Amino acid sequence: MKILLVGGSGHVGSFITPYLQARHDLRVLDTRPPAHDVEYTAGSVTDPAALRAALAGVDAFIWLVMRKPQGGSVRDQDVETIAENYDVNTKGLHLFLFLAHEAGVRRGVYTSTMSVHYRRREWYPAEEQVPLDTPSVYGLSKGFGEGICQYFCRWWDMSIVGLRITGPRTREQYLHQRRNPPPASARPEGSPPLFITDEEDLAQAYLGALDAVQIGHRRFEAVFIAGDEAEKEHNLTKARRLLGWEPRSHRYL
Repeated sequence: MKILLVGGSGHVGSFITPYLQARHDLRVLDTRPPAHDVEYTAGSVTDPAALRAALAGVDAFIWLVMRKPQGGSVRDQDVETIAENYDVNTKGLHLFLFLAHEAGVRRGVYTSTMSVHYRRREWYPAEEQVPLDTPSVYGLSKGFGEGICQYFCRWWDMSIVGLRITGPRTREQYLHQRRNPPPASARPEGSPPLFITDEEDLAQAYLGALDAVQIGHRRFEAVFIAGDEAEKEHNLTKARRLLGWEPRSHRYL
């Protein structure tokens, strides 16, 4: 398939691109060129002309846009953080999905975040049971983004899987941090361990989500994606059932 990576030049987009290239033809829409040799359309998600150009001839999309990320226990914010998060995570997303539908592109993957939740829980049971109760403006606006996806699935006949990713890391970062975990004293008081997720595991989650959205319409599903192979913190049942996914990169340790 021809896949549009919206915001594909960023951190997550850059390290999943090689894995996606093995199965799909890629185009990147971003304000800066991608790190890899893929088709590139320059532009912002708030520019309708750039969005229409990027959407021409693609079969599905992966939304990778994120600005000023914050953890799900952070309440700090300022005018810049608020404005930038709402510009891309709500306004830009709504505009993109409207124009995607106009172009006949009705299937895709939305990059959400575990920061939509208050992160000082000890256990995340099932996606539908955990409230979107983050104190961070980043997590709040990404949660609103999930609502926008639901709206387009319900009323515009789209099919979207939202991946609530946590701790995205390159292979080098993943191995280093798993082999050298920070002590409990280095974490904010009351915070559980942060489960990081390796680049290959993340890429496989996106590939599984692309396959999943080919089945059915009017459907939005949110899925936990975490490098928590023992499921100490996250219930990954839905990821296994819907995407055929579970973390496997711990085998490199």
